[in-house]
Amino acid sequence: MAEENAKEIAAAEKPQDHLVTSKHCAAVNGKELHYTVTVGTMVVSRESTKDGVYEGEKPCFEIFFTAYTLDEPGDIAERPLTFSFNGGPGSASLWVHMGFLGPRRVSLDADGNVTKFPAPVIDNEYSILDMTDLVFIDPVNTGFSRAVTGCKEEDFYGYQNDVSSVGDFIRLYVTRYERWASPKYLAGESYGTPRSVGLAKYLSDEYSLDLNGLMLISTANDFGTLEFDPGNELPFVLFLPTYAADAWYYRKADPKYLAMSIEDYMAEVREFAGGDYLTALFKGSRLSAEERDSLAERLSAYTGLKKQYILNSNLRIEISAFCKELLRDEHLVVGRIDSRYTGTDRNNVGSSFEDDPSGYQLSGAFGGAINDYFRRELGFKCERPYKTSSPLWKNWKYCENSYLRQQDTIRDDMAKNKDLKVWVICGYFDLATPFFAAEWVYDHIFLEPEFQKNLSFTYYPSGHMIYLHEPSLAQFRKDAEKWYGN
Repeated sequence: MAEENAKEIAAAEKPQDHLVTSKHCAAVNGKELHYTVTVGTMVVSRESTKDGVYEGEKPCFEIFFTAYTLDEPGDIAERPLTFSFNGGPGSASLWVHMGFLGPRRVSLDADGNVTKFPAPVIDNEYSILDMTDLVFIDPVNTGFSRAVTGCKEEDFYGYQNDVSSVGDFIRLYVTRYERWASPKYLAGESYGTPRSVGLAKYLSDEYSLDLNGLMLISTANDFGTLEFDPGNELPFVLFLPTYAADAWYYRKADPKYLAMSIEDYMAEVREFAGGDYLTALFKGSRLSAEERDSLAERLSAYTGLKKQYILNSNLRIEISAFCKELLRDEHLVVGRIDSRYTGTDRNNVGSSFEDDPSGYQLSGAFGGAINDYFRRELGFKCERPYKTSSPLWKNWKYCENSYLRQQDTIRDDMAKNKDLKVWVICGYFDLATPFFAAEWVYDHIFLEPEFQKNLSFTYYPSGHMIYLHEPSLAQFRKDAEKWYGN
């Protein structure tokens, strides 16, 4: 009797899936779509061994996900399926879910500002649900996803750890919902882009699960292009066009550039950044006083910063300093995630901004909206806190004694899978992952011409989250129709 009770208790304590399914409809692209939502946590197990002896499957973690499946006649296997997530590392998927791809979104004005708080949720007429079914994934220790009892959260903190846990969930989902025959895509934003590239390799190598496409939104595929570390000159070059775009947006650039289109202006700044400016940084202390003065003059015209400030900075403008300096005279700082947003610091001195206004102005609106959406609209009841953002990056394992660099992985992904399409999506006003840095990375993949046709770039007059600008969101919807082949 005692043994039976012990088994019952053990069974009751074993982690269980917690899923809710419901039917809904939304207006998308001028049509009413009927779809099924499955939301909740799925337990993922892994093989366990002790002293080399197989002990069976052991529950390791539970992934919270929201899946949208279009209700329409025909074979579901023929429907494309897109897995999507945000970055951080440490961000839940609420941004791409409720701001971008899903059939419902947080209501903002055309420029991405919250007009009512708490922010309501409305139909997303720009959703891609009519083109592809969607699964939004929250990695371990984001959203409602957690390690199970007996497993450590830190076991999932790292590039390889993250890729394998998300990849194991994707394989399980595809298997359980019988989607192996569906065309499969990944849509990752920010740190979600190296996750996507790593997943393409992991899923192929471990499970023979090849993908049809990677949608890479605001890419971070080589951290050497993004980190302003001592001795690393590359970010100063690659951030410059975005500094100039911001100066153009706020009308701080030289007047002769303000009459140019953003595309033409960026073409000129790219040429300077990769030419005279890169050469100057390479020369270092061999640069003459006359050369320094001429370069500072030109940098000032492009960026709107004072010439003397640029000289004092040794011609090298670090990102947080730029965010503080561009609108200092107006007592404003510009956003890192999206430079179109401004905020104020406690004082107007200092060399860097205190916080990112493009982050704190939106986090409450999205966090409140998605918590309400899960519970009231989708019927998922959970008292566990939904972690919209966790500071996992502080403990993240990227690479030992090097930058996370994915050029070779991207090339291998595309060379080994001739059907893999890669779409790089960039915002002109993104200071977190600048578009020129993305171009540099993909210029150094050295793809053979036969695979180059599968690589495409698109630019939008928006920031890191391009969808916070409604005209960009509307244009993305049109571009996505072409990419998915609809």
